[in-house]
Amino acid sequence: MAAIINQENTMSLAESYPSHDPEWVAQVHATQYLQSWSKQGGKPRVITGGEGSWFWDNHGKRYLDFESQLVNLNMGHQHPKIVEAIKQQADRLCYIGPAMGSDVRSELAAMIADITPGNIVSTFFTTGGAAANETAIRIARHFTGRSKIVARYRSYHGATGGTLSLTGDPRHHLTRADMPGVVRMLDPYVYRLPTGHRDPADCPVCQGGPHLEEILMYENPNTVAAVILEPVVGTNGIIVPPDGYLQSIAETCRKHGILLIVDEVMAGFGRTGKWFAVDHWGVEPDIITAAKGINSGYVPLGTMSVSQELADWLVDYPLPGGLTYAGHPLACASGIAAIRAMAEEDALGNATRLGEAMRDELWTMAERHPCLGDVRGLGMFNGIELVKDRETREPLVPFAAKGDAAAPMNAMMKAGMEKGLYLSFFSNVIRLTPPLNISEEDMFHGLKVLDELLEIGDAACA
Repeated sequence: MAAIINQENTMSLAESYPSHDPEWVAQVHATQYLQSWSKQGGKPRVITGGEGSWFWDNHGKRYLDFESQLVNLNMGHQHPKIVEAIKQQADRLCYIGPAMGSDVRSELAAMIADITPGNIVSTFFTTGGAAANETAIRIARHFTGRSKIVARYRSYHGATGGTLSLTGDPRHHLTRADMPGVVRMLDPYVYRLPTGHRDPADCPVCQGGPHLEEILMYENPNTVAAVILEPVVGTNGIIVPPDGYLQSIAETCRKHGILLIVDEVMAGFGRTGKWFAVDHWGVEPDIITAAKGINSGYVPLGTMSVSQELADWLVDYPLPGGLTYAGHPLACASGIAAIRAMAEEDALGNATRLGEAMRDELWTMAERHPCLGDVRGLGMFNGIELVKDRETREPLVPFAAKGDAAAPMNAMMKAGMEKGLYLSFFSNVIRLTPPLNISEEDMFHGLKVLDELLEIGDAACA
């Protein structure tokens, strides 16, 4: 293949690159594009289109998107109302600075205030979840005058310096994630109760407050600025807390003047069947961060929304952060259109109804698949945990397994793509997070393919 353009290449930049050639696209991806969280040099499938819950490659092969890509395409591929809103805004005004008034920026801020918990009133717009979380912890430290942040082990909060330090996901070992002041606490992992307990009601970790109180006793609560957590753990296993957990964490935070930051980057904007996962438990955090599903990822957009108390404080103290693209008009226009489409098309109701049907079907599948140990989730935020033995609950593959250690999981992912089903996994948990507006027919088609894939898991645990 001819050399890609460089300083010695005589190709004029005014000329067209051969981007119509899938082989050229794959070659540039492998040699001149750096792919996140990956070793470089691999050639990808070249995707040429998508619609609804499906996307397809340059060979015309179709894939059912049971992951919503990075759990962000909440309204699926190429939703016409969101696409049209971006087009119309591009014709009107592509960019204006964050300090200038913008109709779409103000409208989206007002919409978010309407759908967040009652105490949340003001929003700072970012380009994604990591920037939202960075800003949240910075505000927490400035507001409280304290330095420590409590975060959980099974968590992912972003890939920037601060958020990767907060992250418990093993990916933080790959970098110098060494922001000082991060304190860990255990997760309310009901299927695998920590500390040797058998009943969540007897487990201080699953109760929330008692576990946090013990940590604060050692750390000194007067040094802790905030607790940050995903109300439903996403990447690290789709872990739903028991009822009462989040309320107990919130009460403990209030008792000690500690801010509660909930990271709803994955769980927010309808993914669990409610606008925000905390709504399932009636919890009002001090800060909510979100991104991904707010506009189905069509334009980079994140949010950090604060309580009235923090909003009042920010009248007298400058917000400690900023972004050139905060409240980008194209992003805000897409966010408005996405939220309206979710409301008009009852996407949250669809996610609730079909999510329940999905979990029911998965439990039925468990009756014929010995490798299927647990089914859990809310709305269209679901996961299945695979085991070698249901009695001992030994994981099908080790924690954070890679390469040969993760062979059964990798085999299922590969077979899924061959059968036209796009899935992903972490450790021994397969995530099932299709678009909120997926049709019943498409959902059950995906589950039928999954049923076939689990035979690979059964063979691995035999």
